[in-house]
Amino acid sequence: MAALSASPRALLRVRATGLWQRLAVLAVVVGLAYLVVVPLFRLQELAMADGGRAYGDAVGNDRVIDALVTTIVLALGSLAIAMVLGTALAFTATRLPSRYRFLRALPLLPIVVPSVASVVGWAFLLSPGPGYLNGLLRVLPWWDHRSEGPVDVYTLPWIVIITGFGLVPFAYTFMNAGLQNIGSDQIEAAQVSGSSQLGVFFRVVLPLLRPSLVYGTGVCLLLALGQFAPPLFLGANEGIRVLTTEIYRSVSQAPVDYGIAAAIGSPLLVFGVVVVFVQKLALGDQSRFVTHGGKGFVARDRPSKWAVCSILSFSLVATVLPVIGLVIVAMSPFWSGAPSFDSMTLDNFRTVINDSAIVEAIKNSLLLSLTAVLITVPIGFFSAALILRGSRYPVLRQVLDLVVSLPLSVPAVVFGAGFLLAYTQAPLVLYGSRTVLVLVYVTLMLPFATRMLLTGLISLGQGYTEASRASGASALSTSVRITLPLMRTSIAGALALMFVLLTHEFTASLLVRAPTTQVMGTILYDYWTNGSYPTVAAVALLMTVVTALGVAVATAVGGRNVLSRL
Repeated sequence: MAALSASPRALLRVRATGLWQRLAVLAVVVGLAYLVVVPLFRLQELAMADGGRAYGDAVGNDRVIDALVTTIVLALGSLAIAMVLGTALAFTATRLPSRYRFLRALPLLPIVVPSVASVVGWAFLLSPGPGYLNGLLRVLPWWDHRSEGPVDVYTLPWIVIITGFGLVPFAYTFMNAGLQNIGSDQIEAAQVSGSSQLGVFFRVVLPLLRPSLVYGTGVCLLLALGQFAPPLFLGANEGIRVLTTEIYRSVSQAPVDYGIAAAIGSPLLVFGVVVVFVQKLALGDQSRFVTHGGKGFVARDRPSKWAVCSILSFSLVATVLPVIGLVIVAMSPFWSGAPSFDSMTLDNFRTVINDSAIVEAIKNSLLLSLTAVLITVPIGFFSAALILRGSRYPVLRQVLDLVVSLPLSVPAVVFGAGFLLAYTQAPLVLYGSRTVLVLVYVTLMLPFATRMLLTGLISLGQGYTEASRASGASALSTSVRITLPLMRTSIAGALALMFVLLTHEFTASLLVRAPTTQVMGTILYDYWTNGSYPTVAAVALLMTVVTALGVAVATAVGGRNVLSRL
């Protein structure tokens, strides 16, 4: 009788446990949806107020129309540079001699230099008057009669070029992965049939690379549309405006107009949706692009030392040159076109160390980035597990997948404006606090944490977890005792990589920061606008060192291919 009476109780406990699990999943999904969607909703709510006044003002504003055209030119130009160079470098990497295979990581190095630091470095090199590289070019007989130039980094073509260099690592990652996934059997069959190398590339390799081309083009286009630092630092003085800088101007200058900011950001939101739709339409059934065979792609030509020269040349131009510009200015008393090596000093670094505002900004960057990462990783693990294995919650997993993916298609400047609006009024008034920066960072990192940990879960398989559950362990016990220990490398790599990305973060931080919550990127911008260029260079170098250390840690715990996971 006791056994019979216990059965209903056990059934009730099981049902209660299932109910609490559903409620917990629902609470997490609702919380993340609030975090991601509410800032965007608040912006659109203002844009649609008064019968869509903000949209009418934006459409009738020549300044906004000019910014839209410039944004498109910047996006398409930098996209072309990134895809051409990224594809060429990926193919070149397949022809590296075996002892130089380690050079495959060099095209990814521009990620190590923060965007703001790289842009400032190029300004020090290519400003018309005091730019160091311009000074060297004026020594040549073609330009020895000039007092300025021949390059003007503050023009749209050079902003496009510098932006394109910054996007090359992303294009290279997609194309390199695509080449590695192509089996060599199809290549060899085409060559045996008499096809030339050029014919093999266009008839076999390029069609099989379509998924990588589509995804790479989509990602780079979204990143290009949301570019902020290059046009802000290099285009402001010459009146070069893009949509992101116009959004910043609308919320940072009096009178503040959030409605106009939302209306200006709407084309970027629409472009993001269109890009995702076009990706799905262009790919269709992705199984059409799967090749089978035991051997990966190998260039049939002999290994070439020209491949070594090509990759080293790109790394010199895209990574080393701007860092050299930063080093020279950081060690000079002032920025001039003719550096004096005899007067070089470390005083600027001492100024940085002794400046309480800069030191506080550095501490904020490190502390807030670490806090955001420690919050995001558990959320990302939960999201990845639900997306992969949450068949019991079909609707919630679809909603969660959309929510955690949304920050990838929305420029950080739009999220920054949304957070500035959402958290300066009830029910959560957080402006001026560090909490709002942490929330922004968590939101921006959600897609990265989820996707990186989702990849780890997929590679882990379900054999161990199924065995644990079959042995009577609960889902929580299985995660703690089985899944997490097996994924420690993926988790550690995700921690380090997101920390690197957040120490870079500048765009959203600039919008939601307060005088008491500066970070490295925002304090650098303040010194740049004040004309304290040696201090700017010293802070930029410090940001680069912090990032390099983060990448080193990520490589140590996540493996040599950890940069590709970005």
